[in-house]
Amino acid sequence: MPSRRGLLAWGLAVAGGLAPALGMLRRSGPEGDASMEPEHGAMEADEDAGWLDAETKVEEAPGAHGGDLRLWLRLFTCATLVENEVRRRLRQEFDFTLPRFDLLAQLERAEDGMVLGEISKRMMVSPGNLTDMVERMVEAGYVSRTPLASDRRVQIVALTVWGRGEFRRIADRHSEWIGKLFAGLPPAEGAALTAELGKLKQSIRAALGKAR
Repeated sequence: MPSRRGLLAWGLAVAGGLAPALGMLRRSGPEGDASMEPEHGAMEADEDAGWLDAETKVEEAPGAHGGDLRLWLRLFTCATLVENEVRRRLRQEFDFTLPRFDLLAQLERAEDGMVLGEISKRMMVSPGNLTDMVERMVEAGYVSRTPLASDRRVQIVALTVWGRGEFRRIADRHSEWIGKLFAGLPPAEGAALTAELGKLKQSIRAALGKAR
Protein backbone atom coordinates (compact mmCIF):
# COMPACT_ATOMS: atom_id res chain seq x y z
CA MET A 1 0.00 0.00 0.00
CA PRO A 2 1.21 3.55 -0.68
CA SER A 3 2.50 5.79 2.07
CA ARG A 4 0.15 8.49 3.36
CA ARG A 5 2.16 11.11 1.45
CA GLY A 6 1.86 8.92 -1.63
CA LEU A 7 -1.88 8.58 -1.08
CA LEU A 8 -2.26 12.35 -0.95
CA ALA A 9 -0.18 12.70 -4.11
CA TRP A 10 -2.43 10.19 -5.89
CA GLY A 11 -5.54 12.02 -4.77
CA LEU A 12 -4.18 15.34 -5.92
CA ALA A 13 -3.29 13.87 -9.28
CA VAL A 14 -6.87 12.61 -9.67
CA ALA A 15 -8.30 15.97 -8.58
CA GLY A 16 -6.21 18.08 -10.91
CA GLY A 17 -2.63 16.96 -11.43
CA LEU A 18 -1.24 19.47 -8.91
CA ALA A 19 2.18 18.02 -8.18
CA PRO A 20 3.44 21.08 -6.21
CA ALA A 21 1.01 20.18 -3.43
CA LEU A 22 3.13 17.18 -2.44
CA GLY A 23 4.58 19.17 0.44
CA MET A 24 1.24 19.83 2.09
CA LEU A 25 1.70 17.05 4.61
CA ARG A 26 4.78 17.49 6.78
CA ARG A 27 5.86 15.25 9.58
CA SER A 28 8.67 15.52 12.09
CA GLY A 29 10.92 12.49 11.87
CA PRO A 30 11.34 9.86 9.15
CA GLU A 31 8.38 9.00 6.98
CA GLY A 32 6.60 5.73 7.79
CA ASP A 33 5.83 2.97 5.33
CA ALA A 34 2.04 2.55 5.24
CA SER A 35 1.78 -1.17 4.62
CA MET A 36 -1.27 -3.33 5.28
CA GLU A 37 -0.67 -3.68 9.01
CA PRO A 38 0.52 -1.06 11.53
CA GLU A 39 3.00 -3.55 12.98
CA HIS A 40 4.70 -3.42 9.58
CA GLY A 41 5.39 0.29 9.97
CA ALA A 42 2.19 2.16 9.10
CA MET A 43 1.59 5.51 10.79
CA GLU A 44 0.01 5.19 14.21
CA ALA A 45 -2.62 7.60 15.49
CA ASP A 46 -0.52 8.74 18.46
CA GLU A 47 1.97 10.23 15.99
CA ASP A 48 -0.55 12.92 14.97
CA ALA A 49 1.30 15.57 16.95
CA GLY A 50 4.11 15.37 14.39
CA TRP A 51 1.81 16.20 11.48
CA LEU A 52 0.58 19.57 10.30
CA ASP A 53 -3.01 19.76 9.15
CA ALA A 54 -3.34 19.03 5.43
CA GLU A 55 -5.05 22.40 5.00
CA THR A 56 -2.17 24.41 6.48
CA LYS A 57 -0.59 25.08 3.09
CA VAL A 58 -3.87 26.45 1.79
CA GLU A 59 -4.16 28.77 4.79
CA GLU A 60 -0.61 30.00 4.19
CA ALA A 61 -1.39 30.96 0.58
CA PRO A 62 -5.17 30.83 0.01
CA GLY A 63 -4.99 32.65 -3.32
CA ALA A 64 -2.79 29.93 -4.83
CA HIS A 65 -5.39 27.18 -4.44
CA GLY A 66 -8.70 26.75 -6.20
CA GLY A 67 -11.97 25.70 -4.60
CA ASP A 68 -11.67 22.10 -5.80
CA LEU A 69 -8.31 21.66 -4.11
CA ARG A 70 -9.52 23.31 -0.92
CA LEU A 71 -12.48 20.92 -0.84
CA TRP A 72 -10.23 17.90 -1.44
CA LEU A 73 -7.92 18.90 1.40
CA ARG A 74 -10.86 19.47 3.74
CA LEU A 75 -12.16 15.97 2.93
CA PHE A 76 -8.69 14.48 3.28
CA THR A 77 -8.13 16.17 6.64
CA CYS A 78 -11.47 14.99 8.03
CA ALA A 79 -10.90 11.44 6.81
CA THR A 80 -7.37 11.36 8.24
CA LEU A 81 -8.46 12.64 11.65
CA VAL A 82 -11.23 10.03 11.89
CA GLU A 83 -9.04 7.19 10.60
CA ASN A 84 -6.23 7.95 13.02
CA GLU A 85 -8.59 8.09 15.98
CA VAL A 86 -10.27 4.83 14.99
CA ARG A 87 -6.85 3.19 14.63
CA ARG A 88 -5.87 4.42 18.10
CA ARG A 89 -9.06 3.20 19.77
CA LEU A 90 -8.98 -0.19 18.05
CA ARG A 91 -5.43 -0.70 19.25
CA GLN A 92 -6.12 0.61 22.75
CA GLU A 93 -9.40 -1.19 23.47
CA PHE A 94 -9.09 -4.38 21.43
CA ASP A 95 -5.40 -4.70 20.46
CA PHE A 96 -6.71 -4.75 16.89
CA THR A 97 -5.75 -3.03 13.63
CA LEU A 98 -7.92 -1.16 11.16
CA PRO A 99 -7.03 -3.45 8.18
CA ARG A 100 -8.10 -6.48 10.24
CA PHE A 101 -11.33 -4.73 11.16
CA ASP A 102 -11.92 -3.95 7.47
CA LEU A 103 -11.34 -7.60 6.59
CA LEU A 104 -13.88 -8.83 9.14
CA ALA A 105 -16.36 -6.17 7.99
CA GLN A 106 -16.19 -7.52 4.43
CA LEU A 107 -16.63 -11.11 5.57
CA GLU A 108 -19.50 -10.22 7.92
CA ARG A 109 -21.60 -9.31 4.88
CA ALA A 110 -21.07 -12.72 3.26
CA GLU A 111 -22.43 -15.57 5.35
CA ASP A 112 -20.99 -18.17 2.97
CA GLY A 113 -17.61 -16.43 2.81
CA MET A 114 -15.67 -15.11 -0.17
CA VAL A 115 -12.70 -16.11 -2.26
CA LEU A 116 -9.49 -14.22 -1.65
CA GLY A 117 -9.65 -12.41 -4.99
CA GLU A 118 -13.07 -10.96 -4.22
CA ILE A 119 -11.95 -9.74 -0.80
CA SER A 120 -8.89 -8.19 -2.42
CA LYS A 121 -11.05 -6.21 -4.87
CA ARG A 122 -13.45 -5.05 -2.18
CA MET A 123 -10.64 -3.89 0.13
CA MET A 124 -8.59 -2.51 -2.79
CA VAL A 125 -5.38 -4.23 -1.65
CA SER A 126 -3.10 -6.71 -3.36
CA PRO A 127 -3.76 -10.44 -2.83
CA GLY A 128 -0.19 -10.83 -1.55
CA ASN A 129 -0.69 -8.40 1.33
CA LEU A 130 -4.10 -9.86 2.08
CA THR A 131 -2.88 -13.47 2.18
CA ASP A 132 -0.53 -12.77 5.09
CA MET A 133 -3.25 -11.02 7.07
CA VAL A 134 -5.79 -13.80 6.43
CA GLU A 135 -3.23 -16.34 7.65
CA ARG A 136 -2.83 -14.45 10.93
CA MET A 137 -6.60 -14.17 11.35
CA VAL A 138 -6.99 -17.91 10.76
CA GLU A 139 -4.37 -18.60 13.44
CA ALA A 140 -6.19 -16.25 15.83
CA GLY A 141 -9.51 -18.04 15.25
CA TYR A 142 -11.40 -15.17 13.61
CA VAL A 143 -11.73 -16.71 10.15
CA SER A 144 -11.62 -20.10 8.46
CA ARG A 145 -10.40 -21.25 5.04
CA THR A 146 -12.20 -24.04 3.20
CA PRO A 147 -11.26 -25.44 -0.24
CA LEU A 148 -13.96 -25.01 -2.88
CA ALA A 149 -15.51 -28.40 -3.67
CA SER A 150 -15.31 -27.90 -7.44
CA ASP A 151 -11.73 -26.58 -7.38
CA ARG A 152 -9.62 -27.27 -4.31
CA ARG A 153 -7.06 -24.70 -5.45
CA VAL A 154 -9.63 -22.02 -4.57
CA GLN A 155 -10.28 -21.36 -0.89
CA ILE A 156 -13.32 -19.78 0.70
CA VAL A 157 -12.53 -17.40 3.56
CA ALA A 158 -15.32 -16.94 6.10
CA LEU A 159 -15.87 -15.72 9.64
CA THR A 160 -15.95 -18.35 12.34
CA VAL A 161 -18.85 -18.29 14.80
CA TRP A 162 -16.53 -16.81 17.42
CA GLY A 163 -15.06 -14.36 14.91
CA ARG A 164 -18.51 -13.11 13.95
CA GLY A 165 -19.37 -12.49 17.59
CA GLU A 166 -16.09 -10.67 18.20
CA PHE A 167 -16.58 -8.54 15.12
CA ARG A 168 -20.05 -7.46 16.27
CA ARG A 169 -18.62 -6.49 19.66
CA ILE A 170 -15.89 -4.36 18.03
CA ALA A 171 -18.26 -2.96 15.39
CA ASP A 172 -20.69 -1.75 18.05
CA ARG A 173 -17.93 0.24 19.69
CA HIS A 174 -16.75 1.49 16.30
CA SER A 175 -20.24 2.84 15.66
CA GLU A 176 -20.22 4.62 19.02
CA TRP A 177 -16.86 6.25 18.26
CA ILE A 178 -18.04 7.56 14.89
CA GLY A 179 -21.24 8.87 16.45
CA LYS A 180 -19.28 10.86 19.03
CA LEU A 181 -16.83 12.23 16.45
CA PHE A 182 -19.74 13.42 14.29
CA ALA A 183 -21.88 14.64 17.18
CA GLY A 184 -21.20 18.31 16.41
CA LEU A 185 -22.89 17.99 13.00
CA PRO A 186 -26.72 18.24 13.24
CA PRO A 187 -28.54 15.26 11.66
CA ALA A 188 -30.17 17.38 8.95
CA GLU A 189 -26.81 18.86 7.95
CA GLY A 190 -25.22 15.42 8.02
CA ALA A 191 -27.90 14.08 5.67
CA ALA A 192 -27.42 17.04 3.33
CA LEU A 193 -23.65 16.58 3.36
CA THR A 194 -24.05 12.88 2.60
CA ALA A 195 -26.21 13.72 -0.40
CA GLU A 196 -23.72 16.28 -1.71
CA LEU A 197 -20.82 13.90 -1.27
CA GLY A 198 -22.82 11.35 -3.25
CA LYS A 199 -22.81 13.79 -6.16
CA LEU A 200 -19.07 14.27 -5.74
CA LYS A 201 -18.53 10.51 -5.79
CA GLN A 202 -20.45 10.24 -9.06
CA SER A 203 -18.41 13.11 -10.53
CA ILE A 204 -15.12 11.44 -9.60
CA ARG A 205 -16.20 8.09 -11.03
CA ALA A 206 -17.32 9.75 -14.25
CA ALA A 207 -13.99 11.57 -14.54
CA LEU A 208 -12.03 8.39 -13.89
CA GLY A 209 -14.09 6.55 -16.50
CA LYS A 210 -13.30 9.16 -19.13
CA ALA A 211 -9.59 9.07 -18.25
CA ARG A 212 -9.29 5.36 -18.89
